Amino acid sequence: MSNNLVYIVMDSCRFDSYQRAKRPHMDRIATGERRYAYASWTSPSHYTYLMGMIPHDSPQGVFASEVYKKDFVKWVDRLGIEGLAFKSFVPQLSLPKVLQDHGYRTVARVSMPVLNPTSHLNRHFDDYKLMADHNDFAGMVDEIEFYDDEPQFFFLNLGETHYPYMLEPGSLPHISGVHGVFKRMDDELGQQTDDRFFDDDQMKMLHEQQIKCVEYVDGVLDALISKAPADTHFIITADHGECFGEGGYFGHGPIVHDKVLEVPFVEGRKR
Repeated sequence: MSNNLVYIVMDSCRFDSYQRAKRPHMDRIATGERRYAYASWTSPSHYTYLMGMIPHDSPQGVFASEVYKKDFVKWVDRLGIEGLAFKSFVPQLSLPKVLQDHGYRTVARVSMPVLNPTSHLNRHFDDYKLMADHNDFAGMVDEIEFYDDEPQFFFLNLGETHYPYMLEPGSLPHISGVHGVFKRMDDELGQQTDDRFFDDDQMKMLHEQQIKCVEYVDGVLDALISKAPADTHFIITADHGECFGEGGYFGHGPIVHDKVLEVPFVEGRKR
């Protein structure tokens, strides 16, 4: 039997937020490390992960093609499927397609509307759902079922670590397009908005709140680990990081800064 796979993406979680958080249940899987995302915002980063890629460690003195090749070979050890290689992913370049071909049931639960089921990311999934609530990792865990006779692939995008970091939106200055993630953005074109940049104290508070959100996610993770059969393989990472005032930036996306690309990477197996 192939190993079950749980691939968790903590949206917008920068590495030092993970590092500073109390995370006993993530540590049960493995000690995380700093890696780098391939993109600075949600949609392209998730597309990359669904190709079968993982955050990289920015190796020097090597050809990029060698990095990709070695990354794809690692799926053999993760899943217990002999013979997996880059050629297994061609031409679709799709991790869920490869898993479907090897008898997996493929399931996605996402929090960000930009990843909704009508997007191009919803390919080769047997079950793909946008959660009704932005902060519902607990609801995802409640819906997850493992079967004895069929390996499962669960791809989970968590909104808890994304702005507004489980804070009430009304308690913070309005940011056009962020609360709804593209909902109503066109309505504001050409209009004067009341967007105000955060001050230093607000930036610090938001960073501290993201750390608390990592701790919340870690607490919910306990129930998922308990549900998972032995040898379930876990990957826990982020799609990108976040700036909290560094260099005059807040957030992610059209920002070139190390903190937007630094992400945690945790990989291991339930024993």
